[in-house]
Amino acid sequence: MLVLVTQIFPQRRKNKNDIFISNLIWDQNSLKPSKLGVNSLLGCEFRICMYKRLLQLTLPPKQSAFLWGARKTGKSTYLKAHFPHSVYYDFLQSETYLELVKAPHLFRQEILKLTTEHLTYPIIVDEVQKIPMILNEIHWLIENTPAYFILCGSSARSLRRQGINLLGGRAWSFHFYPLVYPEFPQFDLLKIMQVGSIPSHFDSSNPKKSLKAYVNDYLTQEIQAEGLARSLPAFARFLDCLGFSNGQQVNYTNIARDVGVDAKTIKEYFQILIDTLLGYYVLPFHKKIKRDILTHTPKFYLFDAGVANFLGKNTVESLEGFAAGQSFEHIILLELIAYRDYSEKDFPITYWRTKTGLEVDFVLGDAEVAIEVKLSNHRRPSDFVGLNAFYADYSPKKSIIVSTASRSRQSNNFITELPYELFLQDLWNGKII
Repeated sequence: MLVLVTQIFPQRRKNKNDIFISNLIWDQNSLKPSKLGVNSLLGCEFRICMYKRLLQLTLPPKQSAFLWGARKTGKSTYLKAHFPHSVYYDFLQSETYLELVKAPHLFRQEILKLTTEHLTYPIIVDEVQKIPMILNEIHWLIENTPAYFILCGSSARSLRRQGINLLGGRAWSFHFYPLVYPEFPQFDLLKIMQVGSIPSHFDSSNPKKSLKAYVNDYLTQEIQAEGLARSLPAFARFLDCLGFSNGQQVNYTNIARDVGVDAKTIKEYFQILIDTLLGYYVLPFHKKIKRDILTHTPKFYLFDAGVANFLGKNTVESLEGFAAGQSFEHIILLELIAYRDYSEKDFPITYWRTKTGLEVDFVLGDAEVAIEVKLSNHRRPSDFVGLNAFYADYSPKKSIIVSTASRSRQSNNFITELPYELFLQDLWNGKII
């Protein structure tokens, strides 16, 4: 078990309002900081937060891999903890970045000087997308030496835009997500709605400031720094609109009018968020049997419920109301996406909606499972209409209402209502799909 520790340095303040924070890994067995930690501990205050991450990044000998994930999800902490003996390059370090961006061949020369013992472990390159040309050197090293690599980053978009090869299938691809149900010591639904499940935000003493910094420093400035959006003001206005349309069917024309750009640019902005793993399209279920259904308009969800509520200026104070209901649906979707990836299952996640307004929140596979998400303890006849209609057309193996009820219920011959924690337990135990 690894423990993520937030370390506060009061003695380094230049004035009373300053605070310095860093992260380190704490060895649970010895109850001492590991070699990955910070040396100066005297006079520090610690908040210890334990997370056992689900990703199984197990590689056969000499197999390289990409590890993709949004910023601050815990990729670097995970890699340092699981590969403590690996040679580690971090392109966020300015001296490393400046040296290698000017002369990528130096990387190859340094790897060639490593000992046989060093090469028994994967060489880790963090923020690999910042120096795209380094992949040519890595490609050569994979082909001509025993070296193998774990390449960590937040997006392959900038690499593809520059025509850089992604190692021609020589590296496996893994994804890292914010915290999911089995990783929480205690799953606090309301808190996740309020602050999200990015580890440092969930553990922050001031999550609102953490969310604000994330949006201002990453979702806008870093997107522009990577050359992904030409106009920072327009992209910032797009993010403001996105907060109000998260989880809704995407209307590119309306958003374009509000942002002051054309619909083509809005589509590009959405694709930037998808390529940088900051959001997902959920496409409509398109298999038509009887009813006229929507088949072209996707929904869009951000990668974190806390970020979505911050952008939408939503305040969720309790497990009731429209904003809480939207967040509940959002959180269930994020669990489905992470489960599909971590369990290495390949099934589509879609939604179903007819032109008359009948809807099912999520359809898994080829109509294998139909899911409605309801933030309520009590059922009304209208809660069953969408699932009933979908069942009449497609006969899914399972029809499920995920709710905040305290007990499971069999609502009729084919609809089961599950409390959200029981649903999530069954999902991660492989009982849903």
